[in-house]
Amino acid sequence: MKLIERKSDVIDGNKMEDLGGLVKFPVYMGCVSHSADDDLHADMVWHISPTNGFLQLKNLIPLDVLYPENHAGAIGSTWMQHHQAFADFLHGFRPHSVLEIGGAHGILSRNYHALESDCDWTIIEPNPIPAEGVNAHFVKGFFDDQFKLNKPIDAIVHSHVFEHVYEPQVFLGHIANFLSEGKYLIFSLPNMEEMLQRKYTNCINFEHTIFITEPYIEYLLQQHGFRIEKKEYFLDDHSIFYACVRDSNVQPTLLPSGLYDHNKQIYLNYVSYHEQLIDDLNSKIKDLNDNQKLYLFGAHVFAQYLIGFGLNTQRIECLLDNDPNKQGRRLYGTDLQVASPRILEQVEHPVVILKAGVYNDEIKQDILSNINDGAVFWE
Repeated sequence: MKLIERKSDVIDGNKMEDLGGLVKFPVYMGCVSHSADDDLHADMVWHISPTNGFLQLKNLIPLDVLYPENHAGAIGSTWMQHHQAFADFLHGFRPHSVLEIGGAHGILSRNYHALESDCDWTIIEPNPIPAEGVNAHFVKGFFDDQFKLNKPIDAIVHSHVFEHVYEPQVFLGHIANFLSEGKYLIFSLPNMEEMLQRKYTNCINFEHTIFITEPYIEYLLQQHGFRIEKKEYFLDDHSIFYACVRDSNVQPTLLPSGLYDHNKQIYLNYVSYHEQLIDDLNSKIKDLNDNQKLYLFGAHVFAQYLIGFGLNTQRIECLLDNDPNKQGRRLYGTDLQVASPRILEQVEHPVVILKAGVYNDEIKQDILSNINDGAVFWE
C-alpha cells in the first residue's frame, strides 16, 4: 500500500509542524470477514499549520483501501433524528432538483421526498447501499472534475462528507464550477470543535483527515464564492447545517488569529486525556474478578482508538454493536468479534466499556432499559 503524503497545508500551501500520533493504526474502520493477516495498518501522524492553525493528517490512505465497502450505518435514534432535522432544514429552501454527494443509503432523500415528493434527487456515491423506500437515482462513483450531470439542479447537498475530503479547496472549487449563480450548496458536517474538546474518539482519524471547524468552513466558502444564508446546530455536539448561495460578489475575509495555539492545545489535551484514560481502564481491568465479563461497545473507530492508545483487550469477551451488518464479523485491525448487545441478557452484572461520544446516553439507556438493568458501564 502506497500512502499519499500531504507535503503542505491544504488551506494555504505552507509548511506543516508535526504533532505526532499513533503507530500502526488500522486503515479501515469497518467490520470484515477475512483473516486478520490481511489487515493493513499505517502510522496516523497529525500535522498543524503554524500560519493558520489548521490540523490535518500527514499520510493519507488510498481511497480504494480506505473505502473497500460502505460502513455508513443507519442505526440509532440520534442518526434518524439528524436525517429528519437536516431534511427539514433543506426543505426550507424548497429545491426541486438535488445532487447529493456521498449519499450512502439515501435516507436523507427519503425523508425529503416525504416533504417534497416531486423532487428529482440524484446521489453520486462510490459504494451505494440504498435503504428501503429510497426513490433516488444512484450513480456509482466520486464527485470530481470528471463528473457530469446532464440536467439542471437547484442544489448540491452533502451530509457528513466534507470532513472526509482530502483536498477541500479542490472539492469546493468543483462544486462552485458545477453550480450556477443563485443556486444552493446545503450541507451537514460534524461539529468537530465540540467533538475534539469533549475527547470523542470518532472526531479525527484516517477518514476525517481535516479538523474542519467553523472558522475554516466559512473562510473556504467565501473563497469560492458562497454566501452563507443560514446556519443551524443539531444538538450541541453533533452536527452543523449550512445553507449557502453561489454568489460571485462574495468577498473573501481573513481567518481569525489565535487558531494555531487554540487547535494545538485541543489536540494535545485530547492525546493526554486518552493516555490517562487507558491507564485508568487497564487498572480497572486488572482488578476485575475472574467471574466478571467485560465487553467493549462500538465496532468502529471508537474501539480502534482505545486499542491504539493501549487498551488491554485480553479480558474483553467481544465487541458489542447494534448494527446487524456488523454482528458475526470482526472489527478490522483487531481480533475481536462483534455481537448484538442482546447477548448481555443472561450475563450477571456485565461490565461495558463505553466511549461512543454523542451516542453514549442512547446506547446506555437502551441496554439498561431493554436488555440488562444490572449492566455496569465504564465511561
